Amino acid sequence: MRPDTQDYLSVLLTDTPLLDVRAPVEFAQGAFPGVKNLPLMNDEERHRVGLQYKQKGQDSAIELGHALVCGEVKDARVAQWVEFARANPQGYLYCFRGGLRSRISQQWLAEAGIQYPRIIGGYKAMRSFLLESLEQNITNTSFVLVAGFTGSGKTVVMKELTAAIDLEKLAHHRGSSFGKHATEQPVQIDFDNRLAIELLRLQKRGFTKIALEDESRLIGKCALPLSMRDKMLTSPVVWVEEPTESRVERILHDYVEDLGAQFKTLLGEEAGFEAFSARLLESLKNLYKRLGGERHTRLENAMQHALNTQKMTGTIDAHRDWIRSLLTEYYDPMYEHQREGKASRIIFSGDQKAVTQYLKESGY
Repeated sequence: MRPDTQDYLSVLLTDTPLLDVRAPVEFAQGAFPGVKNLPLMNDEERHRVGLQYKQKGQDSAIELGHALVCGEVKDARVAQWVEFARANPQGYLYCFRGGLRSRISQQWLAEAGIQYPRIIGGYKAMRSFLLESLEQNITNTSFVLVAGFTGSGKTVVMKELTAAIDLEKLAHHRGSSFGKHATEQPVQIDFDNRLAIELLRLQKRGFTKIALEDESRLIGKCALPLSMRDKMLTSPVVWVEEPTESRVERILHDYVEDLGAQFKTLLGEEAGFEAFSARLLESLKNLYKRLGGERHTRLENAMQHALNTQKMTGTIDAHRDWIRSLLTEYYDPMYEHQREGKASRIIFSGDQKAVTQYLKESGY
């Protein structure tokens, strides 16, 4: 049998298959990328066992747990573990602290003929390891920020680089008021874990200079670590310059074509289009105070016209009108003001290709 392990670095950097036997509510509060949750106890069972532990102690709680998870219920859960273990012979299992639940799971798997190792210390130990490494790697890493007006293709630049972290991908959000995808963002703990693992991977490959897209502290509802945000505020900046019309086309693709397709895949043609339309109008409404009543009404009318046209004809061309106005009247002045504030830190500016070439030649 492979031994239990506390080599968290190797486990996390090699995409080792992991079986999480915590209850679903625990898993939803925070997990590691790609982990499979096959709980020993469901939420209700865990709640009842927890109450028993508080009232009558560990032995009584264990007895109740075995009474709740027995017979066909136990057989079904063990069968899922067996299937996972056979499909992932190099994996490990864990519970919250790597204690009783892990050992029971190991014992039941052994009774089914499979010896399967656990993570010593469980989820809590690996999470602590990641948080410590996150702060350490932020301290030991220098950043360059890729900035530019909305729609200038900053993410396109990031994808071409080797030493870069796509924060918007980790947060599953495009970063702007219109940045929500059709599916939900990760919870904060999941975002932290993903970011820590990305930093560990780059650090392991010897990168101490990393490119990041210039972001505010919040990417949707996911918050950057304060230490990272503070460091970003003094980091050098490269500025992507792209013409207005090419930015209009990129926004049209990302926030109309792609977002619409996401909702269609998720909900079907008709319901997907209604949800997509509601999302666009909601995103614009969130800017009401900043836009002011007159401008919001004008843009809302243009957006509604474009949606009506799209629904009737299937074409998205009319969306360019509100996108162009929103860029030139709202986003561009705001980003121009930000650029002025960052002028002393801008070390290079150019179009997408020029910025990409500059960063690659600079070791990113």
